[in-house]
Amino acid sequence: MSIGHTLLGLLESGPRHGYDLKRAFDEKFGHDRPLHYGQVYSTMSRLLKNGLVEVDGIEAGGGPERKRYAITEAGITDVARWLATPEKPEPYLQSTLYTKVVLALLTRRDAADLLDTQRSEHLRSMRVLTDRKRKGDLADQLICDHALFHLEADLRWLELTAARLDKLREAVAR
Repeated sequence: MSIGHTLLGLLESGPRHGYDLKRAFDEKFGHDRPLHYGQVYSTMSRLLKNGLVEVDGIEAGGGPERKRYAITEAGITDVARWLATPEKPEPYLQSTLYTKVVLALLTRRDAADLLDTQRSEHLRSMRVLTDRKRKGDLADQLICDHALFHLEADLRWLELTAARLDKLREAVAR
């Protein structure tokens, strides 16, 4: 996810302070990985330097000055271009799971046990996501569906690999 583009997109609805941007980001996109304040301000500094945002106002308070940021026309164009550009599908050709299975076979460890343990972990994660999906709003349901579909694909791969383990063991041994 492009944090810069996401913050720019949030600014299209109107100027905001950095802490407002962090709160909006965390609410909409950061359930599992909230932004750190430092990340917001360093990103805003870079966007300011690149002319994609401008300081819309500075408020003095009891603490440090609070800047309110607004998106520029260049920022709006940049967000539009980013939104219109399709994401490259990730083929997952180099997977940690695959690496662990092959290394288990190379080191004469029990790859079937590794696959079973991983399957259990995937199923546990799926139960957590399914519960979260059931209790969440539409946005949370969609993000949970995305994660669940990826976990289902991983489970299919785990099953297929378990079924081919003897052949893979022979291939790796050569």
